[in-house]
Amino acid sequence: MKELTPAELNALVSLLDDPDLEVKNHVRDRIISLGAEVIPFLEQKWETSFNPEVQKEIEDLVHDLQFSLLKKRLKEWKETEDRDLLTGLWILNTYQYPDLEYEKLNAEMHQIYFEVWTSFKNDLQPYDQVRIINNVLFNTLRFSANTKNFHSPGNSMLSTVLDTKKGNPITLCAIYLLVAKKLGLPIYGVNLPNLFILTYKSQDITFYINAFNKGLVFSRQDIYNYLDHLKIPPKEEFFEPCAHLDIIMRSLRNLAHSFEKLGEANKVMEIQELITILESQ
Repeated sequence: MKELTPAELNALVSLLDDPDLEVKNHVRDRIISLGAEVIPFLEQKWETSFNPEVQKEIEDLVHDLQFSLLKKRLKEWKETEDRDLLTGLWILNTYQYPDLEYEKLNAEMHQIYFEVWTSFKNDLQPYDQVRIINNVLFNTLRFSANTKNFHSPGNSMLSTVLDTKKGNPITLCAIYLLVAKKLGLPIYGVNLPNLFILTYKSQDITFYINAFNKGLVFSRQDIYNYLDHLKIPPKEEFFEPCAHLDIIMRSLRNLAHSFEKLGEANKVMEIQELITILESQ
């Protein structure tokens, strides 16, 4: 499809308040077909428009274009071989913050890794290595559980958690996981019912870490007790590492639940669309 000139784009946008619904819908479809590249132009038009109706139409269009881009990125991420965790979290993050750049998240995560690395010693026992990570993340950098606003959508946004130092189990575990991976440690996510945790799993030793509780270390038996308390029969997956896809999927479900609590039905439906992309074979 050929690119439109600024004059042609202007003409299209000026038709957004056309009283004829058919014309308006045709214009919307035409603009959507141009893809995300047209967003800066639309934002500029929003700033210079004095018509609230046109501004609202432009806002909806920009959102639709940004959401299409997010879906495209998510599909592409799903098809990559390694399904890089930070990339997945960044794509999810762009739902609330469309202009967020991957490089910004990456730089912030690298800074956290550097803080841990400067205190870290490779020749220590696994429990002592975990103690060092816990000390830097939860004492020096002061990351903590957001128990006050547990259901806030911000808890699923890595950029917000990095800014506020407060998160839910899955985002705190993700930060821990990304740091541990850079350090070369065999630490993975574990999908427990009602709680996301980590496991340190090597040939010699397996134990579990609760990042939502300052990195508390516990055993397989503790998981049995936890499941027993919830009256949930134990399954092997509650003890074993899960994939990055599971982590992003669970983050999206958390986000849908947050929007549900806020009564934002449209956003719940959109997040459901994203979950469907990841669920499809």
